[in-house]
Amino acid sequence: MSTMNKVRAWHGPAVLSYGFRPFFLLAAAWAALAMILWIALLTGHAVLPTRFDVISWHAHEFVFGYAGAVISGFLLTAVPNWTGRLPVVGFPLAGLVALWVAGRIAVSCSIYLPPWGAALIDMAHLGVLAAVLAREIAAGRNWKNLPVLGALLMLVLANGLFHFAADQDYSAGENAGLRLGIATEVLLIALIGGRIVPSFTRNWLSARKSEFLPSQWNSVDKLALAATAAALVAFVVHPEGLVTSALSLLAGCANVLRLARWQGQRTLQEPLLWVLHLGYGFVALGFIAVAAAAVSWLDYAAALHVWLAGGVGLMTLAVMTRATRGHTGQPLTASPATVLIYVLIVAAVISRLAAAEFSAPLQFLYAASLFWIAAFVVFLIAYGPLLLSRKKSPAS
Repeated sequence: MSTMNKVRAWHGPAVLSYGFRPFFLLAAAWAALAMILWIALLTGHAVLPTRFDVISWHAHEFVFGYAGAVISGFLLTAVPNWTGRLPVVGFPLAGLVALWVAGRIAVSCSIYLPPWGAALIDMAHLGVLAAVLAREIAAGRNWKNLPVLGALLMLVLANGLFHFAADQDYSAGENAGLRLGIATEVLLIALIGGRIVPSFTRNWLSARKSEFLPSQWNSVDKLALAATAAALVAFVVHPEGLVTSALSLLAGCANVLRLARWQGQRTLQEPLLWVLHLGYGFVALGFIAVAAAAVSWLDYAAALHVWLAGGVGLMTLAVMTRATRGHTGQPLTASPATVLIYVLIVAAVISRLAAAEFSAPLQFLYAASLFWIAAFVVFLIAYGPLLLSRKKSPAS
C-alpha cells in the first residue's frame, strides 16, 4: 500500500490522516495560548497549579511542549519519505497526540501529581515517538538517519533532567536539562536544516535555470557540524567562561560560512525559501550571542532567545508553512498571510533583544509577546482550515 493509499484508507477525521496535521495545529495553538498564560502569570492575573516557577514553566513549554509538537509533526511526515514505509495515521496517531496533550496537562497541574508522575507522563510522548522512529529506521534499513534518532533520545533525556532540576528548585537559568534541550534542538536544525535548506534552494534555482547553485556537501559542512557539536557540549556543561565563548564564536562563524554557500541571497523573490535561510542565520547568530553572554557582554536570557524565538521559532514556522502547503496541494509560494507570519516572528525577536538592551524592558517584553501571539494566530487562521480539511490530498 502506497503512502497515498494508506492516507486515503483512513475514513475518520482529516486531522488524523497525516502526522503534520494535528501536531502543527496543536503546536500553533499552544504557542499562542501558552504565551497568553505566561503574561497572565507574570502580571498576577492567573495562577497555575504547577510545581514549576513561572519562568521555568514558560521555558519548558516552549522547548518541550511547542517544539516537541513541531518535531513530531515533521518526523511523522518525513520518515515515510526517508524509509519508504507507511505513515502513522488514524488511531495510533491519535494516541501520540493524546500523549502530548497529557504532558501539557501534567506539567501545568503537576502539584496534584508526584514529581516522578508528572515527569513520566510528560516524557511519554517523545519517548514513544523515539520508539516509532527506531522501528521505522530499522525496518527501512535507513541507517543514515540514526543521528536524528539519537537527537530525539537526547531530547527525552533533557526533559527528564529538566523535571529533576526543577524539583530540586533550580531556576530555568541554572537548569542543565533546559540547556540540553535547547542544544539538541539547535543540533537538529543544523542536521536537518543543513539538508533541506540547500536542497530546496537548489531545486528552486535549477527550475529557474540559475547558474548559481548551493554548494554540495563537503568539508565546510563537516567542520561546521563539528564546531556546532563542540560548542553545544560546552554550553550544556558550563555556559559561562572563555572556553564556551571561544567555541561558540567559532561555531557561529562556521555556520555563517556554511549558510553563505547556500545562495540565500538569490531566493529573495520567494519568502518560503528565504525564511529558511533567515531561520538558519538566527542559529548562527545565536552562537555569537551565546559567546557574548558567556563573558557577560550580553544578557544571558536575551542570547538564548536568539536561538529560541529566532532559530527554533522561525525555522519551525518555516517548515510548518512549507510542509502544510506542499502536503495539501497548495502552490509552494508564500501568501501575504504567510509573509506576515514571518515578519511578526522577526519583530518578536527584535523586541525581545530590545527588552534586554534598552530602558522600559517590560514594554519591549510585552511587545515581543504580542508579536509572537499574533504570528501564531495568523498561522491558525491561514493554515488551520488546510490542516483540518480533506479538500486536497497530501502528497505521497
